[in-house]
Amino acid sequence: MKRYEKYKPSGIEWIGEIPVHWTLATVGRVSNLGRGRVISSIEIGENPGEFPVYSSQTENNGVMGYLNSFNFDGEYVTWTTDGANAGTVFFRKGKFNCTNVCGTIQPKYWEQIDLRFIPYLLNLGTKYSVRLDINPKLMNNMMAKIPIVVPPKEEQITIATYLDRKTAQIDDLIDKKEKLIDVLNEEKTAVINQAMTKGLNPNTPMKDSGIPWLGEIPAHWEVKKLKYLASKVGSGITPLGGAAVYQKSGVPLLRSQNIHFDGLMLDDVAYISEEIDEEMSNSRIAEGDVLLNITGASVGRCYFVDGALLRGNVNQHVCIIRPIISRIKTIYLYYLLRSYMGQRQIVYLTSGANREGLNFEQIKAFTFGIPDLEEQIKTIAFLQKETEKIGNVQAKIGREIELLQEYRTALISEAVTGKIDVRGVN
Repeated sequence: MKRYEKYKPSGIEWIGEIPVHWTLATVGRVSNLGRGRVISSIEIGENPGEFPVYSSQTENNGVMGYLNSFNFDGEYVTWTTDGANAGTVFFRKGKFNCTNVCGTIQPKYWEQIDLRFIPYLLNLGTKYSVRLDINPKLMNNMMAKIPIVVPPKEEQITIATYLDRKTAQIDDLIDKKEKLIDVLNEEKTAVINQAMTKGLNPNTPMKDSGIPWLGEIPAHWEVKKLKYLASKVGSGITPLGGAAVYQKSGVPLLRSQNIHFDGLMLDDVAYISEEIDEEMSNSRIAEGDVLLNITGASVGRCYFVDGALLRGNVNQHVCIIRPIISRIKTIYLYYLLRSYMGQRQIVYLTSGANREGLNFEQIKAFTFGIPDLEEQIKTIAFLQKETEKIGNVQAKIGREIELLQEYRTALISEAVTGKIDVRGVN
């Protein structure tokens, strides 16, 4: 794509050179900044309506709910002032509300600024101004000092229109690829369910399991409760002092956010001291343990401990299930808990009035159809091979999504800082 004919230094590292006819300003110099108000979920529940309430979240375009009244009407730019999403910028139009963790921007001189252009630019620049501490912040006074480029308004409109179109195309492609990953997840689940409920041989004789929701199972399988398959079912505790005891190194403390169906995610693992680990010795993990989330939105997620994690502990939201290896293999138990047989029982026990999570007696009462160890080993080998195939395809698609996201960011950066000239581009 072509460049502008002449450039000049902006003096701002993240902006670099800009076209000679563009000017520089700060957000506060060209804008009036405001703030939302305190809006609670109770207020939304008591006054439902059609006007969106924007909050600090980024999911669902930041919509927290809908009220029957509004505080803002027209075109605005809003941004998140506090929390993990501090500095995230949006274009808003129409009648709406925003909470007190949202700042608002409107131009001082509408003939100079097209508001659709501003979020594309600011989402690149705010990250250099967010105050990073316990609670990240980008307050109004900080936003006002952020430098911005100001092309002629007609160029701002052209750039924003071009980026609206191109990012919509990229986002649509990303959405399709994400849906394909979901389809592959469903395929993976179906393969696991088939193996865990019917076995690998489609011609094997079947029998009634005696469990209404499970139905028929292979005739040579036994129906067993988990308490006869595990030597330990238990969880940890929250260390005294809570988050204050977490360290940057030490003994890993696994929490529910670390337990996923496809592995233990340790990027944000907490650490505890040797002394606290000693106090929590009953909840130390061991190689071969299966870890199950027993509370919260991730209840039912599970994985197993392999040799990659040499030491660790768990808090009260994670249950350790230590299989009796002479009766059931670790990975087979993991597949059982992940399958329809396991998840069906978890959903039943955590639905309706029983929403506090799973207790140990409930977990011990989980009931499964179990083959002998030789068949378990064959099933594990089959499932690992099949799920690895699916996982490889998902990883490839995931990388394609990353490249599209990188391209999207680069395209926005080049357009709003003038590295490419999109005038006349269809």
